[in-house]
Amino acid sequence: MNEILRTGQKLFDQAAADPRQEFGSFFLSRFLGLEVSYEPDACIVAFEALPALFNPQGTLHGGVLSTALDISMGHLLNRRSGPGATLEMKVQYLAPVAKGKVTCRASFLRYGARLSFIQSQATDAEGNAVAYATATWKSLASGTAKASGKAKE
Repeated sequence: MNEILRTGQKLFDQAAADPRQEFGSFFLSRFLGLEVSYEPDACIVAFEALPALFNPQGTLHGGVLSTALDISMGHLLNRRSGPGATLEMKVQYLAPVAKGKVTCRASFLRYGARLSFIQSQATDAEGNAVAYATATWKSLASGTAKASGKAKE
């Protein structure tokens, strides 16, 4: 078995060994090796760009990068007010990633009780911007924000 298949199998086995499906640890996030952390008003999602996640051109697949950007924004909204759904998302790819750690940092452009506008920027191991996403999110919580002192829409 070649190295890419071995790595893919290892990622799958690690992800499948844990049955949790919750924020911070669900199958896809474990499969991609995502590390989720928070700063005040930001969510950071980091992962290693492994060849098993590359496209045929030898760089990180855009869908993997888009997924990490989306997860960073969804986790940020969940931390603020509960789960949400991506209504629309635009991703701009700025540079290919061929190795190293990728970090996605999500922050609010505008937070609302029902709709929020969120952005996330992905950088490579050297801190260079490799992708940028903006998205509109619909809160799925009971219609009110958690008691956080933040203004409602």
